[in-house]
Amino acid sequence: MKTRVTDLLETKYPIIQGGLAYLAYSDLAAAVSNAGGLGQITAMSLATPEELRSEIHKVREKTSKPFGVNFAIGQHGRPFRDMLEVAIEEGVSVVSMTGGNPAPIFEQLRGTNVKKIVLVAAKRQAVKAEELGADAVMVVGQEGGGHLGRNDTSTLVLIPQVVDAVSIPVIASGGIGDGRGLMAALALGAEGIEMGTRFVATKECVHAHQAYKQKLVDLTENDTVVIKRSLGAPARALKNGWTDQIISMEERGATFETLKEYISGEANKRFIYQGAESEGFGWAGQVVGLINDIPTVSELFERMIIEVNEIQNKWKQL
Repeated sequence: MKTRVTDLLETKYPIIQGGLAYLAYSDLAAAVSNAGGLGQITAMSLATPEELRSEIHKVREKTSKPFGVNFAIGQHGRPFRDMLEVAIEEGVSVVSMTGGNPAPIFEQLRGTNVKKIVLVAAKRQAVKAEELGADAVMVVGQEGGGHLGRNDTSTLVLIPQVVDAVSIPVIASGGIGDGRGLMAALALGAEGIEMGTRFVATKECVHAHQAYKQKLVDLTENDTVVIKRSLGAPARALKNGWTDQIISMEERGATFETLKEYISGEANKRFIYQGAESEGFGWAGQVVGLINDIPTVSELFERMIIEVNEIQNKWKQL
């Protein structure tokens, strides 16, 4: 498959693995890149710049293919400058940005050859990202897992809006988990896809607890909820007692300080690392309704490309 996204990223397929807080490390990133997509490391889930450097080295031990580093720049308000400097020093080819104003990262990357991708959830954000100098935008609809836009606009509607508004390549995200989703995204005008939840339910996502992965297999699209809406930072997670408590507190007007313990990274890690469902939460998109197994990344890609070819053959008969 050849699109402007594969040309930009120098990948075989226009498939990007999402940043996946606390989960996107060398095993998964290398597996995705080896399969023909773009794997990513999550920088701001690591404690220090040297930990990021070590993770970059681990990826390079496992693959010679391009990979990226994701910066969740709104995460915990942590400074990212030293982390980004490591990515530049190590010659990482792609940096993606989520959850905040990307302008400072663009400024620090000025004069480098690093490709810049920004995750957006609205047309105006995509236009602004292009004005700042983004090489591509990833556009997430309300079906997605983790942090979303404040408007409940679906991927199906949002992608064509952004495609019509910018000249840079558009990468679709939210509700995509197979070859059919990839072809649908291309039909909407996107030139690639990003998947997050689907990659959690793979064998190479070694940091995710088996109980978390099994939930992604067993549950349906109706088993996700949006939390943190009252804080202006809506995010989709698996529905459980913990998220019910968060939503109940929000409905009663809880402040950030009151909610902080419940929505923290520690609460997230208790579920995704330990499988402690009663003590935390796990991010997931509505694509859980399409996840039926836990394959290797390579198996997932092979299946997706078979689906792509089948659809292409059907389209030729129209």
